[in-house]
Formats: sequence, structure tokens, C-alpha cells
Amino acid sequence: MLCQFAGIFGHKYVFGKLLPFVFLLAAVTAVGADEPVLLKNSGAPIKVPYQCAEDELQAVGLLCTEQEPCVVYLELSSIVPVGRKVYLAGDLHATSGTITSILLGSDDGGTTWREPSPRIRMAGLGQAQFYDLEHGWVVGEAQYPLPHDPFFLVTSDGGVTWRNRALTEDGGPGAVTKFWFDSDRHGEMIVDAGKSSPSGRYISYESETSGESWMIRATSDRMPKIARAPAILESENFRVKADSKRNVYDIQKKNGERWETMASFAIDVASCKMKAQEFKDEPVVDPAAASTDASPDKDYVEELHLGGAAPVKKPSKKSATPPKGKKT
Repeated sequence: MLCQFAGIFGHKYVFGKLLPFVFLLAAVTAVGADEPVLLKNSGAPIKVPYQCAEDELQAVGLLCTEQEPCVVYLELSSIVPVGRKVYLAGDLHATSGTITSILLGSDDGGTTWREPSPRIRMAGLGQAQFYDLEHGWVVGEAQYPLPHDPFFLVTSDGGVTWRNRALTEDGGPGAVTKFWFDSDRHGEMIVDAGKSSPSGRYISYESETSGESWMIRATSDRMPKIARAPAILESENFRVKADSKRNVYDIQKKNGERWETMASFAIDVASCKMKAQEFKDEPVVDPAAASTDASPDKDYVEELHLGGAAPVKKPSKKSATPPKGKKT
């Protein structure tokens, strides 16, 4: 049984604020999210690297300061084994919502972990399935501010490479509630489009192309069933167990009647802070001193054109004697 851990701490979906100034980011972690990283299991909880990307944090409305840093959390939503490999799917999120998706894989029993697919901004990953040793799928959707634009990560080489395939070209509101492939090409899926969907809350899709494309088959106001799907979609021999006391996820494999921990992942992955840039004060000009400067032969006014040419000087129709205190 899988655990959705974010709800325990209540970290998700509390809207924050955007900063009105320009900031420099001070990252606690030093490794970029797009860099290939080999995570080694040394016995201590593994911390997924996250470089506090300013644009990513501001995109989800985060206000991160020295006094109140933004903590970034890992959420693991599903686990799927395939042969000797194990894959974990989820996201990185903060108080205001999901920052990026994350997919982790191990081919050595949890000793080392890699990210076989790039992270997707403001998206999260959910259910995962492998039909055989080659064909696999992980479902996801954009999650900020509300779930929309469902997609699949698709592999046909055992998870070595993954392709991102959108459910529809135009996107739209909704999240995938469940899916199932009963062959390497045929699959069915149900999308919850929301109570306000004009065609019905639940939309049933079908694919004959290994998830590369999907067709609408039916709509309904009640949750439909996938006829060939098993009652339990998760693996019976692998699980993600949340430990709130240790603040970790334990990745466990069943050995007889016992559950053995393969690896543990820290839930707190980064603490992000932003420092305001320092600006030099402009020199203060004394109006009295400025009035002693040499004046032009003719008084003039400046016309400023936004986005246009340089200021245009025109003779003033007023008296040649400038008002008291006015700079010439």
C-alpha cells in the first residue's frame, strides 16, 4: 500500500506571495536539478538534490527570505518493479504547490539511484506500470494551481529512456485517476475532469498505440471501471512507507512475511533563501549648488517618449527666468 506523505504535514497548496524586488538565490544544495546525478545509498537517508532555482520558486508564488526560508519537500507517490529494477515516481513541492516532477530508478537493489527522465516544472507523477520488461508508463499532470494537462512518460526499453506524451494536443483541466495496460499496446484510462465539466466529470480514454496517443470512448458522472484492470494496481511485494518520526520514506521489499528496507529518502531536500541585491545610493544634488552651474542660452523643456528616441529639447514659451528652485 502506497502512502501519500505530503498530507501528513500539510505542506501543499497554501498560496504564497511573489517578491516585488530582484533577488539573488542562496541555495543550500549545490547540485542542479538537470545535472545527471548518481545517488548512493550509504545507510543514511538519501537526499534528492535540488538547486533552489529562483524562477521555479517564484513561479509557484513562494516568498523565500533569510528570516523565513522556503523548505522543499520530496513526495513519492508510487513504486513499480521491473525485473531487477525499481522505479519511484513523485514530485518536489513547497508550501504553495508542486515545483517539479521526479522519477528515480535503481537497478542494483537500491544501492544507487538515478533520474532517468528530466524533471518537469510544476508537474507531479503518480501511478506507474510495467507490462513486461520493456514497456512501461508513468502518469502525470501539471499541478499548479490546479491539476491540468495530463501526460504520460512512456518507455519501450525497460526504463533506459522515457518519452513525454501529452494526453491531448490542447490540454485541459483534470487528473488521471487510474490507468491500466493489458498488453504492450492496449491501455485504458479514466480522467477526472471536475464537477463542472460540461460533458461529464469522468472521461474514459483508450490507446492502441502503447500510450503514444489516446481516444475518448465515453463520459460519465459516475466513476467507471476499467474492465481488465486488477482490483489492486500497486505492487504486492514493494511499497513506499512514510515514517513521520524520522521524516523519511522507506523503500521496502517483501521477503516472506517481513518487509525489508532497501533505501530511505529524506523528505526535506532543501531550504531556499533569497537575498535582495544591494544598490548604491544615488548622490544627492543640492539645488542651490546646481543653480550656479552654467545655464544654456535658452530655457527648454524635455519631452520623454517611452520606447522612442532620445529626449527632444524645445524652447520654452514661458519666461526665460526659471522658477525658484527649478533646475535648468
